[in-house]
Amino acid sequence: MARPATQKRPETFSHSLSRVITKRERVVVHRRGKAVAALVPLEDLALLEELEDQKDLEDYRAAKEEWERDGRKTVPWAKIKADLGL
Repeated sequence: MARPATQKRPETFSHSLSRVITKRERVVVHRRGKAVAALVPLEDLALLEELEDQKDLEDYRAAKEEWERDGRKTVPWAKIKADLGL
């Protein structure tokens, strides 16, 4: 991953962004020697979000299974909304 210094001229950001767009590179932005942000292609962001959604679903299923294993019952979201008049 490329590592531009933030104290360089302003066109450094533009150049880094162009590399992300045209060459599909990932660029980490540093401030005072510390990584603070990253520029990534949109496809990489979509993949990260999909992985995050899969992890959330796995966590939900594990929590629901534990809840039900302990004999507690779940309530469907539609019922909660109906009970609240939403």
